[in-house]
Amino acid sequence: MSIQYLKGDATNPIGDDHRVIVHVCNDLGKWGKGFVLAISKRWKEPEQFYKNSFQSEDKPQLGYVQFIQVTDSLTVANVIGQHGVRSPRNKTAPPPIRYEAIREGLMLVAEYSKKHDASVHMPRIGCGLAGGKWEEIEPIIIDTLTNLGIQTTVYDF
Repeated sequence: MSIQYLKGDATNPIGDDHRVIVHVCNDLGKWGKGFVLAISKRWKEPEQFYKNSFQSEDKPQLGYVQFIQVTDSLTVANVIGQHGVRSPRNKTAPPPIRYEAIREGLMLVAEYSKKHDASVHMPRIGCGLAGGKWEEIEPIIIDTLTNLGIQTTVYDF
């Protein structure tokens, strides 16, 4: 099985099965730029769950995933895959993407998807504000999802 690439909106994934929308979040509790805005426009629960989790002492760590069911057949997966946020003033700082955290998170997404017989849908995760490179992310997706037989669709808006 290979990744299916489509033009479209990852917040409106195709299919009649249970679908998991995967996106990358930071480990600081900051929500407000990038793909998360599209998520928040459609559903309030993923943002609320994410922000509330940073109010407790047991804050989400890199590699952790929050699964928030937003409809009977749709779950949003907040993958904690970037350390901090990129400062627009410091262009020489390393990108906040953490590839190993993405791998760990996608392994948890794979477990969830197998358990719920769900397909996985996402934008090109980690390649926007997180500063990652698709040529690094794509093999991780293949290793953790498609090689396990999980139908995976990547949307280019």
